[in-house]
Amino acid sequence: MNDREIEIEVLNTLELLKRIISTQSFSREEEPVVKILEDHFKKNKVKVFRKGNNIWVKNQFFKPTLPTLLLNSHTDTVHPNSGYTKNPFEPIIEEGKLFGLGSNDAGGALVCLASCFLHFYAKKDLLFNIVYAATAEEEISGINGIESILEEISPIHFAIVGEPTLMQMAVAERGLMVIDCLRMGRSGHAARMEGDNALIGALEDLNWFSSFKFPQRPNLLGPVRMSPTVIRAGSEHNVVPAECHYVVDIRVPDMYTHEEILETIRKSVKSMVTPRSLRLKSSLIPDHHPLVQSGLSLGISTYGSPTTSDKALIPVPALKMGPGDSARSHTADEFIYLEEIEGGLKTYIQLLKALNHYYETLGKRA
Repeated sequence: MNDREIEIEVLNTLELLKRIISTQSFSREEEPVVKILEDHFKKNKVKVFRKGNNIWVKNQFFKPTLPTLLLNSHTDTVHPNSGYTKNPFEPIIEEGKLFGLGSNDAGGALVCLASCFLHFYAKKDLLFNIVYAATAEEEISGINGIESILEEISPIHFAIVGEPTLMQMAVAERGLMVIDCLRMGRSGHAARMEGDNALIGALEDLNWFSSFKFPQRPNLLGPVRMSPTVIRAGSEHNVVPAECHYVVDIRVPDMYTHEEILETIRKSVKSMVTPRSLRLKSSLIPDHHPLVQSGLSLGISTYGSPTTSDKALIPVPALKMGPGDSARSHTADEFIYLEEIEGGLKTYIQLLKALNHYYETLGKRA
């Protein structure tokens, strides 16, 4: 394709993102945006598969004998916070920025991957298959997102998960474990200093969470991070609380399992500890993988990501990579630079071309 054709692809990608920003798509309420994407592919004469609020498409010359690359990003957004000064559902362009809820996380990646898929859709000489999937409930780690369609789209062999990474390759990603904790005490009258104050007891345990350091093991992601985020106790000013509930957000590096961390916590605190889920494991794609090697050949850098995404739920080697900056995610007046949309699409296309070249070279060597 020539420069003019690529320029048209970039413009179409930007217009698609504007339509998506204009359409509310909170977690579990993604259907209107899913319909936009569904119509977009049908307009380009691509057969669309759908389950719930998830859609996927396959390249025209799909061959079961070839490895399959999954291109995946999510359609849901968080709710806009109170700091917004602009309409979160109005795609406003100012000073080279496109503002709007979900523009950065992860609308930019969602539309760039869609356009990348269409760029390669009718290519006959690909040495791998491509499946593009736009999926739901990523922001709430829901069960009706990517997990719910894995059997439908399998077998897949490797993946690119679209999230804002400044188009760097996140080869490792922290896992996530959220635990609900309950510290029990005994109620009494505050004036008479009666009872066993569950809130004071919980503070002892919270001090452990804030001060304990797991023994460091070699990894790309640094130490285990435990952050108490929610606490609730008591109902009256003069009643010593008998219960204190609190929540701890735990980010897990690749050299610890959720089970190991949970065992240490239960041995160390007096609160009852209940994990909400053990699903979101840490993940790592090795440096020698064809996807990583293809990116390195283009001069794209690698890093370990502190945040968790659907990469944790995809049971094959996966890169997390996309336009935008993770630091802008969930912030007021969220935006993505226009040049990031253009750069994201072009880099995705270059990466897949490099991957095809990798397999070509491998075939010649064989």
